[in-house]
This record gives sequence, C-alpha cells and structure tokens, in this order.
Amino acid sequence: MADSFRPDLFIYRYTFTKYIFGYLQIQLGVILSLGIWAFCEVKLQAAQLHENTKSLSSSPLNINQYHLELSKSLPNRFLIAAPENFNPDLRVPPPKPKPPENSSPPIPSTEPATPNAVLESIDTNYSYDTDNFGQTNLFIEPTLQFRLRNGNKIFLKTGFNFFDQRGVESVSNFPLQVGWQGKIGQVTLQTAAGVDVFDRLPAAMNLNAKVEVPIVPARVSPSGQLRSLLVLSGNLEHGPYKSNARTLENEITNWRFGPDLFWQIDRNTSLFSSLRLGNYNDGNSEVQSFSRLERKFGQFSLAANLFNWSYDRDLEGTSGYFSPPDFLVYNAELAWEGDITKFLRCRLAANLGRQRLKGEFDNANTYQTRCTVKLSPNIEADLGYSFSNVRNQDTGESAYGGNSFTGQLRVKF
Repeated sequence: MADSFRPDLFIYRYTFTKYIFGYLQIQLGVILSLGIWAFCEVKLQAAQLHENTKSLSSSPLNINQYHLELSKSLPNRFLIAAPENFNPDLRVPPPKPKPPENSSPPIPSTEPATPNAVLESIDTNYSYDTDNFGQTNLFIEPTLQFRLRNGNKIFLKTGFNFFDQRGVESVSNFPLQVGWQGKIGQVTLQTAAGVDVFDRLPAAMNLNAKVEVPIVPARVSPSGQLRSLLVLSGNLEHGPYKSNARTLENEITNWRFGPDLFWQIDRNTSLFSSLRLGNYNDGNSEVQSFSRLERKFGQFSLAANLFNWSYDRDLEGTSGYFSPPDFLVYNAELAWEGDITKFLRCRLAANLGRQRLKGEFDNANTYQTRCTVKLSPNIEADLGYSFSNVRNQDTGESAYGGNSFTGQLRVKF
C-alpha cells in the first residue's frame, strides 16, 4: 500500500513521522493481544465441545440430532406468542442482502408472478316468469367469481331485470353487487353489498350476509358421494322487494333474516328446513317456513314439501305484494333424473298437493323439467320450465296459473 501514497507526503518533518510509527506500534500491540485471546477462547470451546461429544456417545441421545441443534441459529428476537406464528401470512420476510458494489444486475425471472385475483368462473342466471293475470318478471344476472391468493373469493354481480304488470308502467332494474366469501376455521362467511338502479325510480341499497357452520363434518364415500353432513347457517337480507312492478313503484323494501338447516341423513336421505322473519318499510311483517324431506331410489326420488307463509296485515291492495295472513302449501314430489347422452342430463318432476288461502283449500300442483347440457369441459348450461297453480297473488275465485322459464350458463376458467 506504500506505493499508493502521494510523493508530497515524504516532505513532512521527522518528528511527525515518529509520532505516526508510535501510534501504529500501539495499535499492533492491541490487535496481537486480541488475536491471542480469541485463539485461546476457540481452543477452550473446542475442548468443551469435545468433552460434550464424549459424554453424548454414552447417552441414549442421538449425536446427529445434537450437531443439528448446534448448527441452528436463533434470531435476535424470538416470541412464541407472536402473531406471525399463528398466521403465516403475517410473517415478515428477512431483509435481502446487499449486492456487491461491482455485481452485475440480477437476471429477471421468466416465471410469471402470481396475480392477486384470478377469474374462476362466470355464472349467468336467467328467469322469465309470467302468469294468467298479465304479470311478467325477467331476471338476467351474471356473477363473476374471483379467487384471491389466500383462498378467499370475491363476487361481482350485475345484470338487467324487467318488471311488467297490467295497469302499471314497466320498470327496468340494473343491479350491482360486490361480495366476499372466506373461512375462519370451519366457519364460512359470506357478505355482499351493492345498489339497485332503476330507470324511473330512485336507487336503493341492497346487502346480504350468511354464516355457515358445520355441526357434523362431511363424510364422503370413495366414489365421491356424500354420506352424511349437518350444516346450520344464518342469513340476513335487505333490499327492494322485487315482487312485481307495482311493489317497486311503491318503493317497498324489506329485511329478512333467519336460519337454514341441511342434514344429509344418509347417502340417499336428506332434510332441508328454512325459517325467515321479515319486516317491511310499510310497517308489515312476515313469517316464512319451508321444509323438505327427500329420499332417493336410484334415478328416482320421492320428497315431501311443507310451506307456510303468514303476514301481519294484508296490504296487497295498497303496497302491491302478495301478503296473505295465512297461506299453507303441502305436496308430494316424484322425480326422475338421469343421463340421456354423455353431454345431456335431464330431470322430470311432478308435485301434487293442496294449498290453503284464507281458510279455503284448493289443489296445488307443479310440473317441472330441467336439462343440463355440457357444451365443453368448462362450459355447461341449465334449461328449465315449470308450470304451477300455487298462488303468487290473491285472485279470488279465479284460478291461478304461472309459467317459469329458467336457465343458468356456467363458464369455468
């Protein structure tokens, strides 16, 4: 390093040079003393490690495990109860080492980075309902489902709805809703909120929430068939009541909440039960209950349905929606479902029963058909039709008949 000194340094006086060499001698002495002390310390630790190894050779402990523990280094700060030890997503990555001064820039990775959200599917629901009293409701609502990196899901629902009724100007509706679904342990949470925009009516807020808890965990056969399951869920809904054009024109909104219970008793028997309590902004209230017990026999199934609906007041004449003080429907259902071809599966069902409205009994029959077409491995569609004389409004002595065309297009990515 002496060659790197500039020549003008040698013109300093001799006394100053003497002080420099004296200072260097003191520094050299300190360094040699520290080196001798460190060398002795290393020999002492090596001797202790040798003694420990000798003692371990006569004990039942594994010597390889002992050396493995010695090779581990604990961090400067280690807390067992730190949040990152319970939730791995909270762990902070270690700081990246600084590159050398003359190092070349890193080569960019050719692997694409994992996106924060991936589009999983698009499900489009379609429903076209008409009756013999001039009421028409049309629903077209696509839902986009995204999966986040942590496994949670995001939903985006929009669409176009149309409501037409005799004596009322038609109403067009454009819903928009954003939802989230995630799990905390075994509990599944789902929430959504949005706004309903109308062509000639004020916009209205909508929201819903659902909490689903498995009481008995699912048991699945090796073939993938569900053997047993018991699930309890709680539901909350709020928004405009989309019963018909008159109800929307009167700006009727409601809150509905209540539990659902699904019980897969065995591989062929299931029970579903639901209870809803409702409150309306016109001061009315309702209680709904529905139960269904189903038993499968190969491709056939037999089910019993019970539905009860009661309102505190009958406000159909003023608010526009069907609000019976006491409405009861019970029926038996016989259905068949099977594959017609490799890409076509259909279901046929007939419900025969009775209905009671204001103390008067009448027949309650429903006939349904639905087919599922598999267009490709990632695209399939449902098409259905049903006819029913179960009342959706108070028609007095006149018979009621309703037709419903339904469908769903599912696209997976």
